Amino acid sequence: MARVAFAPAKVNLYLHVGAPADGYHPICSLMAFADVGDAVSTFDAEALTLAVGGPFARDLGADGDNLVLRAAKALIAEGRRPLPPVGISLDKRLPVASGLGGGSSDAGATLRLLRETFGLAVDNARLEALAAALGSDGAACLWGAPAIAQGRGERLSAAPGLPALDAVLVNPRVPVSTAEVYRRYDASGRFGDVTPPAAPDAFEDATELAAWLAGLRNDLEAPAIATAPAVGAVLETLANEPEALLARVSGSGGTCFALCASDIEAESLAERLEAMSPSWWVQRCRLGGPWPDPA
Repeated sequence: MARVAFAPAKVNLYLHVGAPADGYHPICSLMAFADVGDAVSTFDAEALTLAVGGPFARDLGADGDNLVLRAAKALIAEGRRPLPPVGISLDKRLPVASGLGGGSSDAGATLRLLRETFGLAVDNARLEALAAALGSDGAACLWGAPAIAQGRGERLSAAPGLPALDAVLVNPRVPVSTAEVYRRYDASGRFGDVTPPAAPDAFEDATELAAWLAGLRNDLEAPAIATAPAVGAVLETLANEPEALLARVSGSGGTCFALCASDIEAESLAERLEAMSPSWWVQRCRLGGPWPDPA
């Protein structure tokens, strides 16, 4: 029977980015994960194979450069024993190059899935190190649970307690180059403080959380909008809608999110946006995590 692992969308509730050192930018980010995302499953095959489907399949690059295959090969090497051939299927439902950590989440789902499928003796710490080596969002996306990420993204600590968070994700279907966003960010010369901000142990509701987040920021928001003005149009639209407690860009763009007070407000906002801009990718969701794998 085929196994399935869920690869949730990552949302940066805030993202502070410091000055580059040794070729990397230190960050401090509170990440939460959506109950929408991609799915990774296994099937019988004569060799390690990747099959990609879903609404955003054709937006991915060559199979050999896909993070799913890179994760599988890294885990096989770590396991230090030959494995039976396996096919991996990726149902790509998240936009590509969208600031939602889709590739890292796909890789994390692959690592978890193959470790379980073949009973590999790779502990959680080593699995997390493999995920972190595949990308700055890798460690957090491996587990898909709310966390504060620091350093290059590989240092995780517990997030404050989050309430139920109803949200709407919106992407203008314009891929955004992370490299170009960082180039513009570096050119600005205005770098953020990556000290974790003071926070309560837990937030009572979405309104309290949104008020706290309003005093923080995504340091990549302005360069993302400069790189892809369509992202700015989405953000402005969300910020002006009555249901949005907070509107912000996630990651390096181009997905924006709006936090809402309840699922009723989120549903109303999503339906209106879909009617207003049919070309946009609009997804109502709940933020938190970790979310269970499909049965």
